[in-house]
Amino acid sequence: MAIAGPDGVDAAIKAGVDLDGTPIPAEMLDLYNEVMELESQRARSGVKKSMRNRIVKTGAKHFDQASLDARLKAAGWDGLKDKEIAFFYG
Repeated sequence: MAIAGPDGVDAAIKAGVDLDGTPIPAEMLDLYNEVMELESQRARSGVKKSMRNRIVKTGAKHFDQASLDARLKAAGWDGLKDKEIAFFYG
């Protein structure tokens, strides 16, 4: 199964298979679905905050610390926080 793009992993989970095509055990799928259902019911604090969190989490895989910090600031968000730097770049 070829997985790409932000929805690729969701498609694989929905199909119940890992990236190599092997089935995902039912117990893992059940727990994942339970947690995602709980998450879907959680009140949100704001779309821009969620966007920033996603950018930091994913951007840290693609940009060095200084670049991601500068790009966040240029877009109008706060730069990287100390705890984000420690977690993603430490």
